[in-house]
Amino acid sequence: MFERSKLVPELMVTHLDNSLDFWVSCLGLEMAYQRPEDGFSYLDLNGAQVMREQADPEAGQWLTAFLTRPFGRDINLQIDVAAVGPIIHKLDQVGFPLFRECKDTWYRANNVEVGQREFIVQGSRWLSRKVGRAFGRAPGLFILNSG
Repeated sequence: MFERSKLVPELMVTHLDNSLDFWVSCLGLEMAYQRPEDGFSYLDLNGAQVMREQADPEAGQWLTAFLTRPFGRDINLQIDVAAVGPIIHKLDQVGFPLFRECKDTWYRANNVEVGQREFIVQGSRWLSRKVGRAFGRAPGLFILNSG
């Protein structure tokens, strides 16, 4: 059963259909619900959620400032997935380049290191998405042996 997350970004887009092609067809999110008459879609992937809304100056949308393209500058979203390989393959099939190639990365979280396999893809509107699969935790500082 679908359950809404406690924090969900709502991102404005120029063309909702193009956005959905990327988010649904390439990244694998599912349509939780939509309001086509409002140009709105709510997407979900195992609890990773995002709302997409087509910008319409006549619709009285809640905008805090004038929209200037590209939308989404300085926003980075991380999406945890079961496996990155199928997503990278799909992006390659449709000719969508990775901004940063897939690699294993470790991040310190207090006194443990958390590892994940990740890549970064930028949308046509410069919104960065880091897609990753968590693969482990290690106590203290950890050096990943690439050999």
